[in-house]
Amino acid sequence: MTTESAARTTDIEAIHRVVAAVEASQQAKDPDAFLSLFHPDALWTTGGGKVLIGLDAISGFTREVLPGASWEGRVSYTVTHVQFLRPDVAAVKVSQLYHSADGPGDEGVPTYVMTKQDDGRWLLTVCQNTQVQKDRVHKT
Repeated sequence: MTTESAARTTDIEAIHRVVAAVEASQQAKDPDAFLSLFHPDALWTTGGGKVLIGLDAISGFTREVLPGASWEGRVSYTVTHVQFLRPDVAAVKVSQLYHSADGPGDEGVPTYVMTKQDDGRWLLTVCQNTQVQKDRVHKT
């Protein structure tokens, strides 16, 4: 394995850890843990289409909705694709599924653009959370 491919593998593993931390913070309904994953200049569009620019706006929204989030059960996040745009910028496709005692619930397909910081951490920088409409069939 070359040094470059080892570094890429390390970055992919770090990206997976960030998405796992998103999942953990959502399941715990922990705004502080969730917000720690964002770049200060982040841009986030919620599943409902609300555009939040900067960590202050993301924080205000998150602190309002996350602690009282209405889903029962748990939510899972799975990385489905990582595409490096540059060595320090990655587009990450995620599958988001809410689970309840009755089985699978709502589904989302977030896209995260993550940036690698000087200290090696990957942060959420541009995020679009899209809810899957159950009445639509998608063919690829």
